[in-house]
Amino acid sequence: MSDDVRRTVSQYRLEQFDRALESRTAGEGVPVAANDASAEPEPESEVSAPTAADRAAYVETAIQQAIRRGEFDNLPGAGKPLPGLNGRHDPDWWIRRKIESEQLTGLGPPALTLRTEDAALDDRLDRMHREEDVRAAIDDFNARVKEARRQLLGGPPVVTGLRDPDRAVRAWRERRLERARRAAAEQERQRAEEAALGWRERRRRRRASRS
Repeated sequence: MSDDVRRTVSQYRLEQFDRALESRTAGEGVPVAANDASAEPEPESEVSAPTAADRAAYVETAIQQAIRRGEFDNLPGAGKPLPGLNGRHDPDWWIRRKIESEQLTGLGPPALTLRTEDAALDDRLDRMHREEDVRAAIDDFNARVKEARRQLLGGPPVVTGLRDPDRAVRAWRERRLERARRAAAEQERQRAEEAALGWRERRRRRRASRS
């Protein structure tokens, strides 16, 4: 017997069992007189209870039907890797995920808060305008990482690395130059569009004056 036939038979047995159960339940609330000779006991249903294999086949059939209907197509996250699978076992992954998703600050052990701060440190540095401020922020971050590595208060191990101040400053300068280049290119594009619109307006006016 093929798998499709087994699923069809199992689904039929489950439906028959459900109908028999509903009819039996509906009849339980109707009282029958004890001295009524005409009342005959209802014959017991010949439908046997479905087995675990029947239920498993029924569930598999429902899943296959949903797949054919396309109910599993284009689900959120389809084709994307699961977040947080970096090959390391992190017993506090749920705390870290909560802190990152809710953008919580100052909560949790230093190992988690420093990791979250490290991920957003470049954005924080990009809001600074002086190199001295960038170096001061890096020095403060490194000092707190070193302090957390001592594990004076216990907690999960600190895996956040130190930041090289010179490298951080160079990267900060490069990002500033790149933003300046993008801003200049955007301004040039806007000026070109305005010039093109002005030329079209002048041509429209000339045509209107001739007519």
